Amino acid sequence: MTLLQVENVGFAYGKGRAVLEDISFDVPRGANVGLVGESGSGKSTLLRLLLGLDSPQRGRILFDGAPLDARDRGYMRGYRRQVQAVFQDPYSSLNPAHRIRRIVTEPLRSLKIPGDHRQMAEAAITSVGLTPDTLDRYPHQFSGGQRQRIAIARAIVARPALLLADEPVSALDLSTRVRVVDLFRQIASDMTMVFVSHDMGVVAALCDRIVVLDRGRIVEAGDTAAILKNPQHPYTQSLLSSIPRMPDAAQPQDPT
Repeated sequence: MTLLQVENVGFAYGKGRAVLEDISFDVPRGANVGLVGESGSGKSTLLRLLLGLDSPQRGRILFDGAPLDARDRGYMRGYRRQVQAVFQDPYSSLNPAHRIRRIVTEPLRSLKIPGDHRQMAEAAITSVGLTPDTLDRYPHQFSGGQRQRIAIARAIVARPALLLADEPVSALDLSTRVRVVDLFRQIASDMTMVFVSHDMGVVAALCDRIVVLDRGRIVEAGDTAAILKNPQHPYTQSLLSSIPRMPDAAQPQDPT
């Protein structure tokens, strides 16, 4: 069953050249789909459209069969209950003045989700490999990898149907990146995920399907295994040729 559909989407900023042209792909419920491309490929703009921060100028986006309408505040409240995001920089994504408990429970408060928020926060923070006492501390007391785990806990605390991840490991060192990718693999078993990255290696390790963007157009899309084995487009081939060798996931240790 399809959870997210992007149909013939086009978008341009002002009167400039189109940033996205005729973008179409589906995200099946329960799948991990990677949006891959270098800087300028249009993937960040596409993510803004998926978040409802901008609206397509052509085409449409459907979530669970209904068109995404960023102008409808009531619809967007329900949409944000179902769709959450994790962003690139773990240092700027957490308010340094707030304790982790307030940061993690913010979606529960803003979306008016009923329940024991303290208990829900503890469950979320534990699920990302941190201890409940994390909630009483401040962001500056944690490493970059730990902060990204906290950001993931905030994104999943409301149990969304879809998680959008925007370059979530690119600011981390290699060993930490491997462990955070492994964490994404674990939590993806409970939800659908769209993983945006310029790093084909990370996406290949995590995603069932890949959509390759180049200068605002999809140049290749399909099952990850098939594309890795036999990429058809020269741009995809160049991305694959630049994949660094990622080490195996680290043995269990204190999360970083």
